[in-house]
Amino acid sequence: MNEARPPLERWFERAFGDQQETGFGSGWWSGTASVFLGALALLGVLAFWFPGAFTTQEFRARYPIPLLRALLEGVIATGFVLGALSTLLRRRKVLGLTGMALALGALLAGGGEVPIQSDFDRSLTLGLDWFALNLLLLALVFVPLERAFALRPEQGAFRFGWTTDGAHFLVSHLAVQALSFMTLLPATALAGLLWNDGQPSALQGAIRGQPLGLQLLEIVLVADLSQYWIHRAFHAVPALWRFHAVHHSSRRMDWLAGSRLHLVDVLATRSLVLVPVFLLGFAQPALYAYLVFVSFHAVFIHANVRFRFGAFDQLITTPRAHHWHHAVTPRDKNFAVHLPLLDRLFGTQHLPADQSFPPAYGIEGHPVPEGWGRQLLHPFRSHDA
Repeated sequence: MNEARPPLERWFERAFGDQQETGFGSGWWSGTASVFLGALALLGVLAFWFPGAFTTQEFRARYPIPLLRALLEGVIATGFVLGALSTLLRRRKVLGLTGMALALGALLAGGGEVPIQSDFDRSLTLGLDWFALNLLLLALVFVPLERAFALRPEQGAFRFGWTTDGAHFLVSHLAVQALSFMTLLPATALAGLLWNDGQPSALQGAIRGQPLGLQLLEIVLVADLSQYWIHRAFHAVPALWRFHAVHHSSRRMDWLAGSRLHLVDVLATRSLVLVPVFLLGFAQPALYAYLVFVSFHAVFIHANVRFRFGAFDQLITTPRAHHWHHAVTPRDKNFAVHLPLLDRLFGTQHLPADQSFPPAYGIEGHPVPEGWGRQLLHPFRSHDA
């Protein structure tokens, strides 16, 4: 299968592409950042106008609203300034002008001064806030990191398949409320059956009484042990592999590639991993710390970075180890997400002594199509991925 770009990627290239350089000082990065920040600013304003529909119910009470208003105003101003800079540096002005227009639109729509007046009594909301904040934070961390330490500098930010991965990222964040409920359902149901009147057992009380740092390490071990065998099952069982093949269909690795996950894969894996964690009764602060850790670590191990950690490859899963998991060949290696010890114990580790990265990623023959919708339907249509 050739690498014919999806329609949205071809449109993006026609709209914003030109023959000029894209290096620092060319106006390309400032223009791209301007479009990115301007679009995020519009989403932020929309969330302020309609918080009852577009903000995550569980997070609202914890938001520092004055800080978020200041952040939104800063994003608008930065987007406009970067757009203006791009128009000065670049012969073709479309990037800069688009970014300036988006930032100006966000400002005219109310900017950071939008009054919060909305009906909050909604049983179902879209996590537009969760999407925008996560995208901003991850992009601020990983785009410069990949730019400075790129394993494959020629790949670029808008590499093949970026719109598909972006759509996966968008859907998983907009549906955070529904996904969280369905992910926690098996664990909470079992906990309700096994716990005595909702009270922790002696074992659970002892676990909660431990230092939070020790609980965090134990959660990582328990979760990764469960995840290891679930992950192997998704590779070994053909019916499950058809869903997990979506994740392995990425032919480029970077911080966004880890978002390419079929919803069935997401729900099955996360819900089953959380069952033993919840039943053991770890304290909430330790659980939150684990969720923060796994969120950043999962992005980092997919990143387009050339870091080689030497002996640390044996202590915690690194980008090099996980890149080998995504290699076209060898297949079915490095299943552990956090602890390489599990791969060593069960004979599935592959870490070449020369510290090399794999030459190619994806699935032989590339049977999984590009596009979020096509990938959502693919497991139900295909039996050979």
